[in-house]
Amino acid sequence: MPSSCIIVGAGPAGMMLAYLLARNGIDVTLLEMHGDFDRDFRGDTVHPSILQVLDELGLAEDVLQLPHTEISDFTIQTARGAVKIADLHHLKTKFPFIAFMPQARFLEFLANAAKKFPTFHLVMGAQVIGVIEENGVVCGVRYRSADGEHELRGILTVGADGRFSEVRKLSGLASTAIKMSQPMDVLWLRVPRHPNETRGLLGRIGNGHVLIELERGAQWQIAFVIPKGTFAQLRAQGIEALRRELVATAPELQDRVNTLTDWKQVSLLTVQADRLTRWYKPGLLLIGDAAHVMSPAGGNGINYAVMDAVAAANLLTAPLKAGCVTVDDLARVQKRRERPTRIIQTIVNAAQNNLLARALDSQKPFELPGIIRAPFIGNLAARIIAFGIRPEHVADSR
Repeated sequence: MPSSCIIVGAGPAGMMLAYLLARNGIDVTLLEMHGDFDRDFRGDTVHPSILQVLDELGLAEDVLQLPHTEISDFTIQTARGAVKIADLHHLKTKFPFIAFMPQARFLEFLANAAKKFPTFHLVMGAQVIGVIEENGVVCGVRYRSADGEHELRGILTVGADGRFSEVRKLSGLASTAIKMSQPMDVLWLRVPRHPNETRGLLGRIGNGHVLIELERGAQWQIAFVIPKGTFAQLRAQGIEALRRELVATAPELQDRVNTLTDWKQVSLLTVQADRLTRWYKPGLLLIGDAAHVMSPAGGNGINYAVMDAVAAANLLTAPLKAGCVTVDDLARVQKRRERPTRIIQTIVNAAQNNLLARALDSQKPFELPGIIRAPFIGNLAARIIAFGIRPEHVADSR
């Protein structure tokens, strides 16, 4: 089955790029290694910048019909009381909130919307096992599915297969990665949520931990931030040790942590972050976490993945329609998106090293710096949380 563009990975970056290219009349095949979109503890944030893109596509209203929670205020509870980090209400946007919705439902929505275009092809359960390269140019992939091995060729191959990108490894571009040290790991778990409790998002700092509660209907999805590399020690103490740490950080969970009875209910996210110095080679482009693994702090991963996809569609539709995508075309995508990525990673790294690392030190009392309470810092934080750096807009190339 020939294809003008092959996209590997049906996460936010790959799905959005496939939708945009198919909308522009480009023949595109999207390969997803899993049989469905249901993966637990994924990034479930849809930022205002993404909602604006969806609005430009005429999809925002329908997306917001999906079950979701809208959050505009970001507050952290410390030993000295609550501190509002950011308030999105005052932003000049049609969508002054982050929509929290299961990423699986978001991806299913986009897939169904893309299926309306005859040039969109989605292959689930397709595990890429090789990159086809001829005369120094990538011209497709080999993949394995339930009915055997296949070869798929195209003008352009895009790796959008996330932080464990197989395309990154197979292409040789992984060797260009600049890695950034991270002070923490994250444990994901769920506990019941009482109907009368505060809705949305709650943050807690104390006892050498940071804990975030995300509303998931009748449950809280908990992100429990621990010092880097301490999970094995915590696990060796038994599940009751985790329950004690959770209650010490968030006492309101006392009456429900007993629902955690097995470590199988806990998912470890080993936090890492990096950025490739080169996102492309002839015939191949990497976007999203395949090009730059983002720390979960700030929920930037999905935002930057979607913005990469929009920029790639804007810049590559014309070359794809012409049947020739040059290295210069691919370089333009990296040039547009690399600086915003570097800036946000620098901001996040500074916050992690100067705030999170100190909050995770149980030997020293932690206080948020007074400057965090300054209005201009709150306004800046709101803009960065909502839009990141350089939000993209859809260029109608149809």
